[in-house]
Amino acid sequence: MRVRVKRIYVAAEPGDGKRYLVDRVWPRGVSKEKAGIDAWHKELGPSHDLRKWFGHDPSRWEEFKSRYFEELEGQPELWQGLVDDARSSTVTLVFSARDEEHNQAVALSEFLRSKLKS
Repeated sequence: MRVRVKRIYVAAEPGDGKRYLVDRVWPRGVSKEKAGIDAWHKELGPSHDLRKWFGHDPSRWEEFKSRYFEELEGQPELWQGLVDDARSSTVTLVFSARDEEHNQAVALSEFLRSKLKS
């Protein structure tokens, strides 16, 4: 039972398990063949308004996570399958943001881990 995060620009590895792209927008310069993902869950990304408000500003990180988690709580049908997958194997959330510490995949991994514990 493991949830990892990885930039889409880093090559897929066997230890990644199931790889899910969790960006609402397809990453620039990456072909679908080269992406090495099992599925694109664009609906798991934060809403357009939340994404724009956040703007990858680290000073808004905690508030972003709070708002994003609220969005996710209202749509368990979007993330429950990932929790189920993570109970039996490794799941890697793939993202394209430059900031590897403050992005939706990092926040989503925290959210999913909290669901795995409950």
